[in-house]
Formats: sequence, C-alpha cells, structure tokens
Amino acid sequence: MLLLFVVDGRSPIAENWMNYLLERDYEIHLVSSYPGNFDHRFASVSVIPVAFSNAVSGRGVGDRGIISGPKIFGGSAVKLRTYIRQWLGPLSLKTAAAKLSERIKEIKPDLIHAMRIPFEGMLLSLAETKALRLVSVWGNDFTLHAKSNPIMMKYTRQALLKMDGLHADCERDIRLAYQLGYKKSNPTIVLPGGGGVQLDIFYPAEKDFIDRLSDDRQEIHTVERGRGNKPRPRVINPRGYRAYVRNDIFFKAIPLVLAKNPDVEFFCPNMEDVPNAVKWINTLGISENVKLLPKLSRDQMANLFRSCSVCVSPSTHDGTPNTLLEAMASGCFPVIGDIESIREWIEPGVNGILFNPTDPEELASGILLAIENDNLCETARIKNLKMITERAEYQKVMKKVEGFYRELLGSRN
Repeated sequence: MLLLFVVDGRSPIAENWMNYLLERDYEIHLVSSYPGNFDHRFASVSVIPVAFSNAVSGRGVGDRGIISGPKIFGGSAVKLRTYIRQWLGPLSLKTAAAKLSERIKEIKPDLIHAMRIPFEGMLLSLAETKALRLVSVWGNDFTLHAKSNPIMMKYTRQALLKMDGLHADCERDIRLAYQLGYKKSNPTIVLPGGGGVQLDIFYPAEKDFIDRLSDDRQEIHTVERGRGNKPRPRVINPRGYRAYVRNDIFFKAIPLVLAKNPDVEFFCPNMEDVPNAVKWINTLGISENVKLLPKLSRDQMANLFRSCSVCVSPSTHDGTPNTLLEAMASGCFPVIGDIESIREWIEPGVNGILFNPTDPEELASGILLAIENDNLCETARIKNLKMITERAEYQKVMKKVEGFYRELLGSRN
C-alpha cells in the first residue's frame, strides 16, 4: 500500500497518525502545506503552500490547534487572520492543485489522505488523480469554516463530493457530511483525530505523585501548599489561542473562582508572552494565580495534566479535542463547553461538567464543583480511563485505521 498524505506536516496530530504507519514500514510520501523539518523516514517530502501558509512562521494550526505565527497573536488577531484565510485562501487552490497533480503523477499512490478539509481536502479535491481519496474532518471544518462564507461552503461541498472515504472524530460530523453532500454509499469511520491516546505517556497519577512533584524545582511542576497544608487545586486550559476558543470567558471566570477559593492555580500552555493573555491577567489582577507557559512537550503536558485536578475547554466549536482525551486519560476532570460532539464523551455530572462557553459564571461554578467534590472526580477518573482504554487507545485506533485503508482499497477492486 503506497500512501500519500496531504497535511500540515508539522502537526503533532498528523505526526502521531503517520508515525504508526512509518513504524510498520509503509511507503509514505508527504505533501505538506507548511515548510518544516520532517521525518527522514518518508519516501519523499514536498511542500505545496496553500491559503498563504508560506507567509507565516511558527508551528502551525495542527500544533494542538494553535494558529501558526509569532507570539503576538492574541484573540482578535487570530480571528482576523482566520477571517482573511477563509475569504482569500480559496484563491490559492487552483495553482496549488496543479502542483499537487504533478506530484501525484510522479508518486502514483494507491491512496491519498488529506487530514483536514480547509485547505488540504479542498486542494486534493481539485487535483487530478485516479487514486482513492480520503479526507479527515476536524471538529470545526463544518461548524465554523464551511459556514463562514459561500466560497468556503462551495469548496467544502466539492471536497466531500470528490472523496472516496471519510474519517471524522465524532458521529456528529458524519451526519453533517451527509447533509453537505458526501455519498452515503461511501465508507466512513469515526476515530480520534490524532490516532488515539498513547497510554504509556498519558496516564493517571499515582497517589504520591503530588508529593513527588513538590520536590521538583521546575516551575510548572512544583506544587505549592495552600490552606491546611493541602496541595493547591490546579486547573489547566490547554487550548491556547484559536478563533473559536473563548479565552475571554476563561479569564473572566478566574476571579469568580478565586473569590470562593483563593488557593486555585491556573496553568495555560501555549500562552506565554501572548499580549492578549497578559492583558487579561493584568486587568483582572490575577497574576499570582495564573501561569502562562510556553509550548510544552508531550511528556511535560502529561505531567501537567496529572498534577491538575481540572481541565477546562471554553470552546464554541469542536469535534473531539485531543487535549480532552489526553486529560481524561491522565485523570484530569473535564469542565468543557457544551457542544454536541463533546456529549459523545461526557455525561454531565458523571464523568465531566458541561457549561455554556459564553458564560464565565457557569465556567466558574463548574470549576468550583469539581475541585470541591473529590468523590465526583474519583468516579470520573475511573470511568474516563476505562473509556479511553476501550475507545481511544492509540494501538487499537491505528489498527482500525489500517483496516479502513484496506477497506477503501478493496472497494476499488
């Protein structure tokens, strides 16, 4: 099976997916929409910029969803950049598609997998090929980008019409894909977008984990003691700055939490030196309780999840966030914006709390309920680890991916 991936090659989500296949000695060719330093194990690597991806620097949209670019991007700048790409990005598709068509002729793949509709899936739909075409749908491809303007809707529909297979990370997006024109006779599969959770990295803390972290002098790991010499409750917001994440609601909720429990600490990976985040902290006077962190490695993120009691996601658009699954696997209690797709994983009040992502008071109440209810968190921890093990463990998920690829190839014969 000769595979061609059309992806943001820097994306850890795409890396996680492709690494499994590389380790199993598949011949994989990469066409990346962004330049970067790529795995030497690829049979070939090409860069075909699309939607101005060559005009930005940084790790990219796939890097836990962070919009690529320098640290100056805050909430309003991210929204502006997303708006510009949504309206002008499609203008770059025709030229990029011609380049992709040439690469396809040279590589002669059996299957081409685009791991997002805007803009890689759109690009693949315009390329000339007789190979099978598969697209992955991210959580906001339909609910945010396709609805943003008539041009994006047109190219989203066209992408779905041209695909032979569809992968989504939630059942909701399969339903939406049918509504937008994907053929019901074509194969579909629902699996975590990043290929699943590696449970040798993301796992719950042992009972003495907090005490051991207290002896760690690294700032993000050191656990301070609050009232009664108990570890200070920790909350993590792993979502960074994206056009559909309401970090304004997150920051507004913090003083409401601190009014009831001044010991709570908040950790924000991927927000270090982001002016918008710094401004919120200074305006609200919460600098002593909030730590803006740089981008963390997977191991660092896993340790941070384990040290936190609550994981917050104030998102208005989502499928199944990888950070949600990683937090659940690490024993971190989810307090998540109430979105249809999230309800495929969270039963409110049982293994997480859902809140209106536009209401800081609801978010604050959810955080306080979680950190004040040890029994709820322990029950959720057990349930969530079982769920991740059964539905989202990396090796299990990627074996299903292999089977789906073979199903698609078999449908051609």
